[in-house]
Amino acid sequence: MEQQVTFQDLNLNTPLYNALDDLGFEYPTPIQSQAFNVVASGKDVVGIAQTGTGKTFAYMLPILRHLKYSRQDNPRVLILVPTRELVVQVVEEIEKLAAYINVRVLGVYGGTNINTQKQAVAEGQDIIVATPGRLFDLALSHVLQLKSIQKLVIDEVDVMLDLGFRHQLLNIFDILPERRQNIMFSATMTEDVDDLISDFFITPQRITVAVSGTPLHNIEQSRYEVANFYTKVNLLEHLLNDTETYNKVLIFVAFKKLADLLFDQLEERFPGQACVIHSNKTQNYRLRSIEQFRAGENRILIATDVMARGLDIENISHVINFDTPKYPENYMHRIGRTGRAEQQGHALTFSKEKEFEAIQTIESYMDMKVPLLDFPSEVEVSKQLIEEERPQIRERNNPTKRSDEDAPGPAYHEKKDKNKKENLGGSYKFKIAAKYKKPKTRGDKNYNKRNKRK
Repeated sequence: MEQQVTFQDLNLNTPLYNALDDLGFEYPTPIQSQAFNVVASGKDVVGIAQTGTGKTFAYMLPILRHLKYSRQDNPRVLILVPTRELVVQVVEEIEKLAAYINVRVLGVYGGTNINTQKQAVAEGQDIIVATPGRLFDLALSHVLQLKSIQKLVIDEVDVMLDLGFRHQLLNIFDILPERRQNIMFSATMTEDVDDLISDFFITPQRITVAVSGTPLHNIEQSRYEVANFYTKVNLLEHLLNDTETYNKVLIFVAFKKLADLLFDQLEERFPGQACVIHSNKTQNYRLRSIEQFRAGENRILIATDVMARGLDIENISHVINFDTPKYPENYMHRIGRTGRAEQQGHALTFSKEKEFEAIQTIESYMDMKVPLLDFPSEVEVSKQLIEEERPQIRERNNPTKRSDEDAPGPAYHEKKDKNKKENLGGSYKFKIAAKYKKPKTRGDKNYNKRNKRK
């Protein structure tokens, strides 16, 4: 039987061992143990591992192990992540690991005062964690100099490309030193990600811990077939009434409007127990909602896919997909918020009839069936529909199908005879002048008057 690797087996130093001891970590995850030597070697690295497997520590442990003390102002390590919340989280993780190391870390992102961030950059930093947009703004202002960057880490790169950050990433690559180590970690490998690797990475070494789509063995999955939004709300209320079982619940919805609508419904039923995050909320509101959920002040967090992507919140008892995601990769990322660090997790999915095809795609992707649970008889099936669920009728009081006599005619038809006018070209004005004797100039007018007197 193969002996389990411990952090003591890795070539770490005393400050890192002390930090890991404080955190209570003894055994590295597979991605952490496999990535350490590869990242430490200085080669370009592509790491593919499921969400919740400790990718942040996988690249930060070897980076901090070999990052020497320096007083220089310009940063030497750049970490790019897709969302502001993820910037805050990665900075916190680095600070935990660097508790006994003299290293300066700064997170920069949009939605906050750029002048404050410029001042912090000017004070000198070793590691910058940033969203692509704000990083490029700081680089253009010449306050942030990237000429000393030795290592570039792109975390959750598939999400960045989904969010349209490709051009900003290309612009950032242009202003970075050519001689650098590229490190990329992602939960899924897409064609766009592969193209990016081919263009900018130099013979990267790939580390694949689990094939994309492999279901996490420690997450129990199940689903309900539910008729509509308000029936889903009724079922959700029925489940959440069991506060002991559903003690920390992350609910995913498809879009921002639905998140706000669901929050209003749950606030009526469970006052003060729910919070919500999406991109229309202010940065302070979003960070406060996450912290309240993390601390247990709110037991319910409603989120859209992008906002909760990559967030590491411990002890989430249940992830509930209030709707079925269209893409199986999104389903994998959603359910990966529970069952973190090998703990037992639970994932529930509510599916309407038109979402059954998406369920089949997800099951095919995972190569397993998601068990269907019986709908509770005590839950009321609502007939009330929200706007998106109502039949779409383009014109009131009109049938949806036209009869033949109402059908539109051809796009081109012959003109009627009275409209078939001869194009007389330039001779037209002369014919008009001859017919009506219209003078063209004052001289002609006077000439005509003289002729009348005669």
